[in-house]
Amino acid sequence: MSGNLDEKCINTLRFLAVDAIQKASSGHPGTPLGATPAVYTLWDRFLKHNPQNPQWPNRDRFILSAGHASAMLYALLYMSGYNINLDDLKNFRQKGYCTAGHPEYGHCIGVEATTGPLGQGFAMGVGMAIAESHLAEAYNRPDYNIIDHFIYVFCSDGDLMEGISSEAASLAGTLKLGKLIYLYDDNKISIEGDTASFFNENVKQRFEAFNFQVIGPIDGMNVQEVQASIKEAQQEKEKPSLIICRTIIGYGSPNRAGKAQSHGEPLGETEVALTKKTLGWDENKTFYVPPEAKDYMDQAIARGLKYQKEWQELFNKYQKDYPSQAKALQEQLSGQYAAGWNDNLTNTLPAGRPLATREASGLVLNELADRINSIIGGSADLGPSNKTKLEKQSYFSSTNRSGRNMQFGVREQAMGAITNGMALHGGITPYCATFLAFYDYMRAPIRLAALMGIKSIFIFSHDSIGMGEDGPTHQPVEQILGLRSVPRLLTLRPCDSEETVYAWQAALSHNGPSAIITTRQKVPYLDRSTLTTAEGLLKGAYTLWQSSVDNPQLILISSGSEVALSLDAARKTAEKSGKPIRLVSMPSWELFEQQSMEYQESILPSSITKRISIEAASTMSWQKYAAVNIGVDDFGISAPANEIYEYFGITQENIVIKALELLK
Repeated sequence: MSGNLDEKCINTLRFLAVDAIQKASSGHPGTPLGATPAVYTLWDRFLKHNPQNPQWPNRDRFILSAGHASAMLYALLYMSGYNINLDDLKNFRQKGYCTAGHPEYGHCIGVEATTGPLGQGFAMGVGMAIAESHLAEAYNRPDYNIIDHFIYVFCSDGDLMEGISSEAASLAGTLKLGKLIYLYDDNKISIEGDTASFFNENVKQRFEAFNFQVIGPIDGMNVQEVQASIKEAQQEKEKPSLIICRTIIGYGSPNRAGKAQSHGEPLGETEVALTKKTLGWDENKTFYVPPEAKDYMDQAIARGLKYQKEWQELFNKYQKDYPSQAKALQEQLSGQYAAGWNDNLTNTLPAGRPLATREASGLVLNELADRINSIIGGSADLGPSNKTKLEKQSYFSSTNRSGRNMQFGVREQAMGAITNGMALHGGITPYCATFLAFYDYMRAPIRLAALMGIKSIFIFSHDSIGMGEDGPTHQPVEQILGLRSVPRLLTLRPCDSEETVYAWQAALSHNGPSAIITTRQKVPYLDRSTLTTAEGLLKGAYTLWQSSVDNPQLILISSGSEVALSLDAARKTAEKSGKPIRLVSMPSWELFEQQSMEYQESILPSSITKRISIEAASTMSWQKYAAVNIGVDDFGISAPANEIYEYFGITQENIVIKALELLK
């Protein structure tokens, strides 16, 4: 094709973005003006995708880590034939349209990941590359490269400033993820101006130290240079690649080019007109799409159909030659599990003895991994403590892509985002783990997992002051509350080994992310022959024990390791008061609040206001369930666990005193 048509397509994309931002009176025009030539080259010359089937499994993935440039992505999707129309662009950032301020997975077709918090997309790309290489190793056969695609990430100066990018890049280089290619928009401008004052490192040397192939700096606004660089990156099999693309933010704007003012605010009508004139565009037209530009870029539809048709023909032959592998791959890609995956899971537990719920979780996880091939994960260098190692499986590495144990290293935030990338890729049911106190490092990726509604499973062990002598730095207080506060996140804190079985069942059945919270210390064995079955966990809360069939006069509500303690206190209170007492185990607020009002009323009748909550964590928000709250509203101390429980009044004696006072 001619350079003139390239330029026409690039300017169409630029000004669709600029016009959308101007009409919305908000947005980020600088990056679309400067970086469009690079992303256009990728999408036009290289990206293997099917606009008419955006979920085709073997498509290349494209992540816009610099999510503030969303208008550029929406323009690309529209011009490439995705189910997004000009009206969507004209209503950029408006209610009821798919063109949100930052790209949202599941909200706009063709968006592979929700981005905006800088660095997250960078790390999710690593997760996608891990998933691609693992599935390829597991299922490809000679002459049958069923899984064979690239992961491309467009990132910015801001992405590379965030620490998560270093965490993720370090792991990507170690794992030699050669299918992972980053286009780095090096425009040296941020919201506060020239980055020389606060981001002046040698990025090339930094990423070479991470074991990346670094290409450039190149002229990121020159189609031929970008094209040659992507070709070079594709040839490198042993290293991920970073292509440093020098661009000019706000390119073409007479008064904003190269300046911070073009980053995050509309250019203004006068400057938009001047920019269009400078770049040879009709300044009197808005949302103008030259027919020849649309016709050319619409060829992505035919290419996509061809890509998928060729792949489907290959898969049909593969299916005949390797029927069992084809069936297993289809099952993994569908996200479904074989019938019976959750049968008799309690048989994996040792009967009749105390067990830390982290131990129970490890036993259940290993049994599930034997039944579900898509389960892959690991911890932030805490596998032996979190009990997350898959004992029958090897470690994923640069020389062993078939391994299902991940070693994320001490990189909690990147671990969370990489786990999200694995889930987004498809074909993988990923989990990751650390101590609950370190949830704070993972807030951003967990929030994004919930926003995207993806099945990432986050395991948090060492869940309370039961950590004991490690002291307040390792004793979580507000973290359970933090997890419960995340919309759409399923938080589960099982009280014993049997509830832990159902916690895993709930997490794997949930259409979204889950957090499973477990104890370091052993919890007492609960003889279920005298109590309600642990299957009640699936409803979030249930009556574990009641002293009589009469309506209770007081209800104790507890979760996790405090349930056994609360059971003893409930029995003692009933004995001393002679009044009917109920103990409710509440491992999941979210599941409970999803139940019918009739069920909720049957467990916590509104007429019974004498209630006490017991949990070794912040009491904040327990007030909606109980009048009296026993918990931890200060940082812990370094001491044996039993002494800390006594220090905070989380003892049978104190619970009974509070209960008897309430019953007066």
